[in-house]
Amino acid sequence: MQAYTVEQVAEILHIGRDKVYYLLRTGQLRSVKIGKLRRITSRHIAEFITSLEEETT
Repeated sequence: MQAYTVEQVAEILHIGRDKVYYLLRTGQLRSVKIGKLRRITSRHIAEFITSLEEETT
């Protein structure tokens, strides 16, 4: 399992950094805190994408 920074997730999803922070704030995208650092795992990204797919069906 990989753990990504907010900037890396923004690049992976082709969205802005502010949008990633918004998704985290609203609970649409989960993350873990390691000390003062916020990391998003590959599982969190997969869950987020799955939730988007479920919305459209």
